[in-house]
Amino acid sequence: MTKEFEQFRSILGTSKNVILTTHLNPDADGIGCELALASYLRGTGKEVSILNHSETPDNLRFLDAKNRVLHFDPLKHSSLFKSVDLICILDTNHPDRIADLKPLVLACKARKVCIDHHLEPGSFADLYILDEGSTATGEIIFKLITFLDPKAITNEVADCLYAAIMTDTGSFRYPKTDPEVHRIIAQLIEAGADPSSIYQNIYDENTPQRLRLLGSVLATLKTAHAGKVVYMTITRKMFSDTGTSEMDTDAFVPYALSVQGAQIGLLITELENDLIKISFRSKGNIWINKLAQQFGGNGHQHAAGARVHNANLADVVTSVLEKAQQFIQ
Repeated sequence: MTKEFEQFRSILGTSKNVILTTHLNPDADGIGCELALASYLRGTGKEVSILNHSETPDNLRFLDAKNRVLHFDPLKHSSLFKSVDLICILDTNHPDRIADLKPLVLACKARKVCIDHHLEPGSFADLYILDEGSTATGEIIFKLITFLDPKAITNEVADCLYAAIMTDTGSFRYPKTDPEVHRIIAQLIEAGADPSSIYQNIYDENTPQRLRLLGSVLATLKTAHAGKVVYMTITRKMFSDTGTSEMDTDAFVPYALSVQGAQIGLLITELENDLIKISFRSKGNIWINKLAQQFGGNGHQHAAGARVHNANLADVVTSVLEKAQQFIQ
């Protein structure tokens, strides 16, 4: 990505005001990349605003001690797009995924840079820094920052990028985890990242409500196609009964894939306004993003997602199970 990194350096040279954003319902990769890149850019004298469609999940707020990630409010923040020189879209490559910010980003005359590790990008940016082979966008941001300044990995940056890579590798257990990733992680730890504290904040600070929701979700677990497909469902009533929301479902879907004999794991969630969210996971040589594409989504070989509008839960479950059959081995 040397060519793209050099192009980014050139763009930075003529940019003063920068906006960073990531996908709706941001995870640690999205939030971590925003905060890490913002820290670096501020260190070079740039004015940086981080604007997200969704609020930061509670378990990631520890990364943003200075409350620099803003929950986008059109009345408060639309004016920022009048003076911005550069917009960086991180951990997503489709403008639909930035939701309410999409019209402003697309209409803005500022240069747009997309930095991501997902497949099949949309056409909307001036520069794409993409590597589907990377375990996380955080891995790309690490390489970018160290390319621009080998000494720029501060303690703050290290914490954010460690969280990004740790979560998107499933705590270093997913297939893409390789020696290079561990070498990057070693450098982040040397720069001050605290693995124990980061893991505890993200995974071991559950609310009673979230754990009650998890219990309800696990109780829905079912199998199909001789146990090779395992799926769970969440209804709006389950959210209401436990006082939880969609953000509380992060990291639920791997439970389905952990069942003995499972090749495909699914979590199908009923949201407001007849919206159904589908989370897909797979093992082995199953390209689960191809299944997600049949429902308007996308992702990676082993992890993908989709959102189906104007649908009901039962119909989506039936359709997903039917189409999943062609992918099992």
